[in-house]
Order: sequence, then structure tokens, then C-alpha cells
Amino acid sequence: MTIQEKEQDIIDEFSIYDDWMDKYEYIIELGKELPIIAEELKTDNRLIKGCQSRVWLHADLEDGKMVFSADSDAIITKGIIALLIRVLNNEKPEDIAKSDLKFIKEIGLQEHLSPTRSNGLVSMVKKMKMESLKKLS
Repeated sequence: MTIQEKEQDIIDEFSIYDDWMDKYEYIIELGKELPIIAEELKTDNRLIKGCQSRVWLHADLEDGKMVFSADSDAIITKGIIALLIRVLNNEKPEDIAKSDLKFIKEIGLQEHLSPTRSNGLVSMVKKMKMESLKKLS
């Protein structure tokens, strides 16, 4: 599945919910399925700067594709990083670096987050793209 196909799946899933309370509940459920980062990897250098909550992200390159794991101390944030991982996991670094992640706008995620969570979302995307670019060099 391409990044765009994974994004479309998410857009389709979110379209079945009428209000944002249901969408938030779905995001929380997604967070419960997140590939959790190992405890020993919850280090300061893996904390995503710019997030209101504490979010750790680990990135690895396996067989030419990025593999992410993460955790957060906030349930909504954990769901948001789970969405991003779902789209970007097992993709080539160059594809991640050039992806526009249109699903964020399509499902209305950014506009339904508080300003600090919205900034955190931008920081998560930036960190995942930066980790991918590092693996290219």
C-alpha cells in the first residue's frame, strides 16, 4: 500500500463519524494499537520538541524502509502519533520526506485540535520527516 492509499483509508474511516467526539474516541482507540517504543528508548533525544505532552519517537531503517515506534503520556497525542505511524511506517525515507500528508487536512484534524496540540502535530510530522532524511544520508 502506498502512503496515498493509507491516507485514503483513514479519510474513509473518519467519514463514517458525524461528530468530533466520535472521531476523538476513534483516535484514542488507535492510540491503544500503537507500536509502543521500548522503555529503554524513552530518552530525551527521542522526545519530540514542540509537543505539549511528552512524545517519544524511535525511527529505524530496515530493508530500506522506515520503521517507527512511539509512546506518549497523553491519550489523544498517542492516537495522533499512531495515525502518523500508520501512514508512514514501512515506507522508503524519500517517500516520507516528500509526502504531503493530505489526510490531516481532509479529516479536519488540525482544525479540531487546540493550538498547542496542533503545534505538536506539526512537530511530530517534522520529526518523522527529519528522521527519514537522516537515514538517506
